[in-house]
Amino acid sequence: MKTIGTTLALLLACASGIASAQTTTDPTSFAGSAEVQAQTRAMLAEMKPDQGFMWRPLVRDGARVAAIEIWKKPGRPAVHPAEAEYAIVLEGAGTLVSGGTLADPATRNPGLVEGSRIEGGTTRTLGPGDVILVPAGVPHWFGITGERLILLGIKLPGAK
Repeated sequence: MKTIGTTLALLLACASGIASAQTTTDPTSFAGSAEVQAQTRAMLAEMKPDQGFMWRPLVRDGARVAAIEIWKKPGRPAVHPAEAEYAIVLEGAGTLVSGGTLADPATRNPGLVEGSRIEGGTTRTLGPGDVILVPAGVPHWFGITGERLILLGIKLPGAK
């Protein structure tokens, strides 16, 4: 087991060196599966027992960001007025309610309007491998049907 850990550490070190070398000539941001898994494990270890949500960038290009999102409790229904949101379910199970009308909207900041519920939305069951696109301005809400729901969430400013 120690050999596997040492080999993995060496591979990650090499991959980090390659990725940083590429950033000077290649603007592509990249995170390999080992990095995704390591970040997810680290986030889960850092979450407090009563913490319902954690978000951490994985790769970014200015305002465009792909982040690991860990949901242990449902959030509030939300709208991102100027950002489309793509997500890929990496682990866990949940529910997505999207579309319809956001009830009792309150602007938290220019990029986020939250409400008490979604009226007239469409409900979908979520599981690993599912891909989601919520256009800018569309109400959405994630429910959790297991221990947690882990997403690779991608925000795209200005996309409609």
